[in-house]
Amino acid sequence: MQALRTLQQTAGASLSETGIPTSFGNDAAALTAAQEAAILCDRSHWGVIELSGDDRLRFIHNQTTNTFQQRRPGEGCDTVFVTSTARTIDLVTAYVMADAVMLITSPGQDQRLIEWMDRYIFPADKVALKNLTESVAVFSVIGPGSDALVKRCGVAVETNAAYGHHHTAQIDRVAVRVARGSGLALEGYTVLVPAEEADRVWAALTAAGATPAGETVWEQLRIRAGRPQPGTELTEAYNPLEAGLWHSISFEKGCYIGQETIARLNTYQGVKQQLWGIQLSAPAEPGTPILVEGDKVGTLTSVLATVDGPFGLGYLRTKAGGAGLKVSVGEADGTVVDVPFLSRGYLSEANSESQVC
Repeated sequence: MQALRTLQQTAGASLSETGIPTSFGNDAAALTAAQEAAILCDRSHWGVIELSGDDRLRFIHNQTTNTFQQRRPGEGCDTVFVTSTARTIDLVTAYVMADAVMLITSPGQDQRLIEWMDRYIFPADKVALKNLTESVAVFSVIGPGSDALVKRCGVAVETNAAYGHHHTAQIDRVAVRVARGSGLALEGYTVLVPAEEADRVWAALTAAGATPAGETVWEQLRIRAGRPQPGTELTEAYNPLEAGLWHSISFEKGCYIGQETIARLNTYQGVKQQLWGIQLSAPAEPGTPILVEGDKVGTLTSVLATVDGPFGLGYLRTKAGGAGLKVSVGEADGTVVDVPFLSRGYLSEANSESQVC
């Protein structure tokens, strides 16, 4: 990846201690481009795991919250790894291919998930795990101009394709995999690139008009969109229903790890806390209690400064209320707001109850 890092530094990137671009010195312009044109974010520090073998679909179907048994090559989806008590481990994106399933994990979660899955592979299972994090670069093209941009790079675009739909393509004569969805609740694509060719693809995408953006911009977009991440919103203190990941859960599939708890929470409407966005009047630190009339109703998990003032994510007790609720967070006043990445709701009792193992 050194050629990519050199190219990024030439374009003005400041790198973190781990070598990831934190900023290209254009954060304000990049945030505007994400809303009006297209930006390019380097997610090569995210994990990439390959599942192969004849039992790969059955295995990932039984390990995570979404359904895989009937998925065809070219399809993809978000899914959640949970513990046996339905506590969240990680939200991943899965791409089904002809001979494998590719998982994109959160940063630093690849080896943890490999070790977790390995515990459940039995001698008769035809499943193999391979960590491809060092050999595959992951880029996100984000913004309303994403379709036009990837077209300019020679990539065929299906404008009505479902989230996660993916196909192979070539960018500057490099074979890549292009998937619908940016990783956030914003228009865009995820591009998987051989690490040794990452600089060529990055150069082609920026030459086509993508504004390069660093981790600071990604974090701004993540929190404003409401995507939860491990260590803050995704911990063993919360389950995926509380984390607003209903869209990543199938309530009609058979048993999987943690399924019984999730089904019962849905059946009996037992989600006691939910993740929300919070517009703040002043800065506050993650971990600060969220209060309503002096009573603690939740905890702030992430916060950032925006042009509209500080904005955060936090878990609130369901009974306290939702969008529009007025709260106090430290010295700040706050208003609870919806964020686009999160989903919530209950299925009918009949549908959910039938799925309890």
